[in-house]
Amino acid sequence: MSNDAAVLAYTLRLADNALILAQCMVELVTAEPELEEELANANFALDYIGQARMLYTYAGELEGKGRSEDDFAFMRDEHEFANLLLLEQPNGHFGDALVRQFLFDAFYVHLLDAITRCSDERLREIAARAVKEVRYHLRHCSQWLVRLGDGTELSHNRVQTSLDYAWRYTGEMFAGDEIDQAINADIDGPDLEAIHGLWRKDVESVVAEATLSLPDDSWMASGGKQGRHTEQLGFLLAEMQYLQRSFPGATW
Repeated sequence: MSNDAAVLAYTLRLADNALILAQCMVELVTAEPELEEELANANFALDYIGQARMLYTYAGELEGKGRSEDDFAFMRDEHEFANLLLLEQPNGHFGDALVRQFLFDAFYVHLLDAITRCSDERLREIAARAVKEVRYHLRHCSQWLVRLGDGTELSHNRVQTSLDYAWRYTGEMFAGDEIDQAINADIDGPDLEAIHGLWRKDVESVVAEATLSLPDDSWMASGGKQGRHTEQLGFLLAEMQYLQRSFPGATW
């Protein structure tokens, strides 16, 4: 795989992760447990949308075929998306959405930090901006996880169940493929093995403070990065892409 092709594919993966998580969070607007959390969730979703827009714009420049950020977001089919399976999982209750974001952000903050030291100038610039936002997101959801895990018996049991379910999707974050290897070798990109160690340490610390139990590392789901998704992504894209698919090129 050429350097340019690898950077394009990797940039789209990053963009898809941000967009799909943002869309799931947008669905939670008006469904959070308190007003302050409602505002935080909306602002976090906007942060991820902003990151996706920057990354899709760069992907369009790399591809050189005239596709815009809207084309990448609204005019691609399910198998063309390369987001992690974890991020397309249903929102469920508050604990489900919280655990999903915590597990991803604990990974994402280290991934972005590593990208700020790669040799691709545009990716460095985008990551340097995004990592500041994600550090705050991670601190926020970590505090909530401790609050629920070390709260009532009901909140503890429910968030433990959420953690047990989501854990099966965490292995994919560190399962490097040809694209990950090319990015690491060609532009001094993230070392997923090293990030796994940092992520595990951070997750264990917060989970212990929350008086929760870390699930066993057994079978892990994968395939999202290669375009093989759960049915949930199809439902999400159908709603998100409806307007542009029905009225291509529509503008406000």
